[in-house]
Amino acid sequence: MNESDQHDGERELKDRDRRGSEKAKSSAKLVPVKGSGLSGPFIRRPVMTMLLTLSVIVAGLATYGKLAVNDLPAVDYPVIQVSCSYPGADPTTMANNIATPLEKQFLQIPGLDIITSTSTQSTTQLTLQFVLSKSITDAATDVQAAIQRATGRLPIDLPSPPTFTKTNPNDQAVYLLGLMSDTLTDGDLYKYASTVVAQRINILPGVSQVNIYGVQGAIRVKADPSALAARALTMDDLASAIKAGTVYSGAGQFDGAHRTFVLQPNGQIDKAEGYRDLIVARNSNGAPVYLQDVADVRQSVQDERISRFFWMRGYKPARSVVVLAVSRQAGANAVEVANSVRALFPELRASLPGSIQFTPVYDRSQSIVNSANEVKWTLMIAFVLVVIVIYVFLGRATDTLIPAVALPMSLLLTVAVMYILNFSINNLTLMALTLAIGFLVDDAIVFLENVVRRAEHGESILKATFNSAGEISFTILSMTLSLAAVFIPLVFIPGLLGRIFREFSVTIIVAILASGLVSLTLTPLMCARILGERRAGHKRAWMERHTTNFIQRVIAAYGRVLDKFLDRAWLAVPILLACILGLWFFFTHLPFTLLPPGDSGFIRGLFIAQEGTSPAQMRAFQAQVNQKIQDDPAVGQFFTLAGFASRGPLSQGLMFLFLKPRSERSPVDKIVLRLQKSIASIPGITTVLTPTPVLQISVGATSQSQGQYAYTISGIVPQDVYAMADELLKKLQEFKGFASVRSDYYHNTPNLRIEINRDRAATYGVSTSAIQSLMRNAYSQNYIYLIKQPDDQYQVILEVKDKERAHPDDLDDLYVRSNTSGNFSASGSGGGTIATTTGNMASLVPLRVVTSTKEVIGPQAVNHLNQFTSVTFNFNLLPNAAVGDATKYIEDAVAQIQPQYPTVQGTFQGEALVFRQLFQSLPLLLLAAIFVMYVILGILYESYVHPFTVLFPAIVPAVVGGLATLYIFRSVLSLYSVIGLFLLLGIVKKNGIMVVDFALQRIDEGWDLRSAIHEASIERFRPIMMTTLAALMGAIPIALGFGQDAASRRPLGLVIVGGLIFSQLVTLFVTPVIYLWVEWFQEHVLDKVPFLRSAHYHEHEGEHAVGPRKGEMRPMPAGAR
Repeated sequence: MNESDQHDGERELKDRDRRGSEKAKSSAKLVPVKGSGLSGPFIRRPVMTMLLTLSVIVAGLATYGKLAVNDLPAVDYPVIQVSCSYPGADPTTMANNIATPLEKQFLQIPGLDIITSTSTQSTTQLTLQFVLSKSITDAATDVQAAIQRATGRLPIDLPSPPTFTKTNPNDQAVYLLGLMSDTLTDGDLYKYASTVVAQRINILPGVSQVNIYGVQGAIRVKADPSALAARALTMDDLASAIKAGTVYSGAGQFDGAHRTFVLQPNGQIDKAEGYRDLIVARNSNGAPVYLQDVADVRQSVQDERISRFFWMRGYKPARSVVVLAVSRQAGANAVEVANSVRALFPELRASLPGSIQFTPVYDRSQSIVNSANEVKWTLMIAFVLVVIVIYVFLGRATDTLIPAVALPMSLLLTVAVMYILNFSINNLTLMALTLAIGFLVDDAIVFLENVVRRAEHGESILKATFNSAGEISFTILSMTLSLAAVFIPLVFIPGLLGRIFREFSVTIIVAILASGLVSLTLTPLMCARILGERRAGHKRAWMERHTTNFIQRVIAAYGRVLDKFLDRAWLAVPILLACILGLWFFFTHLPFTLLPPGDSGFIRGLFIAQEGTSPAQMRAFQAQVNQKIQDDPAVGQFFTLAGFASRGPLSQGLMFLFLKPRSERSPVDKIVLRLQKSIASIPGITTVLTPTPVLQISVGATSQSQGQYAYTISGIVPQDVYAMADELLKKLQEFKGFASVRSDYYHNTPNLRIEINRDRAATYGVSTSAIQSLMRNAYSQNYIYLIKQPDDQYQVILEVKDKERAHPDDLDDLYVRSNTSGNFSASGSGGGTIATTTGNMASLVPLRVVTSTKEVIGPQAVNHLNQFTSVTFNFNLLPNAAVGDATKYIEDAVAQIQPQYPTVQGTFQGEALVFRQLFQSLPLLLLAAIFVMYVILGILYESYVHPFTVLFPAIVPAVVGGLATLYIFRSVLSLYSVIGLFLLLGIVKKNGIMVVDFALQRIDEGWDLRSAIHEASIERFRPIMMTTLAALMGAIPIALGFGQDAASRRPLGLVIVGGLIFSQLVTLFVTPVIYLWVEWFQEHVLDKVPFLRSAHYHEHEGEHAVGPRKGEMRPMPAGAR
């Protein structure tokens, strides 16, 4: 046979197939149905169905108001903060004497994930992060036991043992409030803040800790070294005299014959005036030496280096200010905590004197609630749009009512289950429900459309409902289970990501199952009772008349185009290849990020001066920073803090900026760049400003003080860690996407090394401990007595006068007591003979005689990660930069440098780590979701190939369309976008399910393959378009963006809209072709292998179906011939 004859034969076969198809269509408008499926009992028993429906309504409405409101699902690492103070100790001493002994014990605790420590001047802070499965209560018990074990290895002269709190220092405060006064001193205002406000808030449920940004009152004794030396006294003598002169203890009682007297000795001095008159010694003629003779004694504060400034636009700054930051416990609801704090305000205001102004500064719950409310409005808009789409397609208000009722019923049932599972209303669950609005009506639409179609062919409404129940139940079941299956892999993701996704995925699974349940129970009953007759000659509504005619014309045009496409089936190959190439292109060219930052209106920051900058100079810098911030019109109020040693090095100041409402200012990222440039113009300081994201993921033990993202290197050899840190920082500063990048390695702090000449000290009878004690009493600002009062305790602090501790030469003014008596002389460092006292008092030895000094540089802080020396790099990104590009650059930079330092390891921390985990696992998660859908569809269809028909031509174009839309609109692939991709997987395969189900039914009636798939595509065109447009209407409000934080949610809507549109265009034509191909593959390949034969092969083996035998009229697909 020549080639032209072969082509003529093929054309004749196609013509015969079309004639057979037309004959089949004209003779089999409706398919006979046996049984009424799962819906029959609910149609026959309307009272039962309505009462069950009423129960769902009551349960949903009753539980909705009880659901907690949050920004994200409650996912918090169990974190415990341990603090220890050792006044006067340098960072290295703190690290070796405090941090290391504690770390050794903590690392033995089971379930400990990460331990970080920061040792600065006089303070060590350790943060312990446990695995998510660890109870915070159990962790606290283990930490307490570890501290007890470490006690014997800690310095014996610690003022107090290490303490711990169940607080993550890296979590953002839930509430900030300020106390201001123009008449009270700083110490008195702190006392009110601590005893009246903080203690009352601390006992509220969910509150972990109230940090007080203020300074506690204290009595400061500032000694004059010259006056002490003139009276043959030392700083140690002064400390001993003060400790001996004030005491607070019991003395017992008198028991008489008839009465008992409890003794109350007045031994404690609690006022500065009392200490001034304290006798500390007597001179040679017996005259008393009072404390005021050798020192200035005054009522002051515990740390005079701290400087605070609070400013509100339109108000004069107060003389004294204290800001309180309320932190929540791990797992506690931020909104509930903030509400309970706010409810306490009337009581607190009534408890404070009129001279104190009580002002709320920042309420994080407002941004959470506003964001949730924005999504709620988006949900309502989506609901209205979906109902409009249904009405346009159906043309009757009564018909529209059926899916419109199914939608809230599915949502109410979902809400009731969310309450049972202890879920919250948060951005992810709300967006899940918003997007679900678009496809929760799908099942009801499919059922309703099938009833209407059968009624239009002459069946009564009741009969059409029963027949649809039998005909369409399997389709609805397949759609529901396969859609829910998409999210099953997300439920089992381990770690933090799993906790974040779990609430979202379970919520949407429940919503999908609820939709399927409603469509098989309430929807059939409403169809049987509400739908109007569709018999020939019935009066049609205006909308129904016009939309029906239009849809019929569109369907007819689609049928003609599909027929031509089937004739040119080879076109499906380049289309699918282009989609596959598109996957590779967009995945490699789209920027990646974790969560879009949004605009919370809250900015945190640091102003950083040169290491060793004095407190006085820091106050001067702070004043300049304050002025720069006040000059920016976008700032509504702000708070700055300098010299707060427990919150960071003394050469760094803190900034908390609260912006005006969004409608009155520009976006926060522009404000950050403007302020950063303005503050950086101040000579001598640099600045880091970090806008606080609307949605925050728990970063555990990772500090975000210098930036939102973090990368840490650590190693057993400190010199290698520091050397690599210097190289890596230089490399990172070359990346153009960083708004700021800094490390916490500061190693140029001026230090004064004091060498003790032990031989000379022994000659003069001076012990090393006496020298150490002298310097601690003179310079460490350690307290020597704790005054106890009914409502508070505060310190008596001994130190030399400020002007006597400003320069290294001031050491020469100190004298240490020798434990030998008699006369002696010695040559001082400046030459000459030094005379000392004689008599019954031991000799005084100038400190310069037994010590020498040398100026060196040292670390400002010593940091550890899991006990190893570490350096952390924090970075913020420019508005147009993506964290994915930044992390890749860092990995490449480390790969270049690390071979020189084999003992050093690096890892991302906090949000950067979560980002890496998410996008490294994304391909596997997508494949797992596709595999689960394949398994479920394969089981339902009892076929190896039909799931492929449903999934492949829908999923690939959908993902490409979603990514292409992000690329076109210059958006990013974020956590929201990933959620959109998973939703797409579930939505788009519904089209294939509807088409394949009907095609299989036609084949069972004896239709040939091409006629069956062509007829199924046309019959299902209207419900496919309805469900697709309904899903689009659910996503369009998110894609367009409603509300102040809409920009962060927009990528989710863009993915859905773009993916649905592109997938719809492709699958309407490619799915029928793929169906023909895989059917040919099943018959000619798989059916040849006994183990892989289809169920239909065994059912019809040796039999004749109605009409032609199966397989006789199956045309070979183009490209397979």
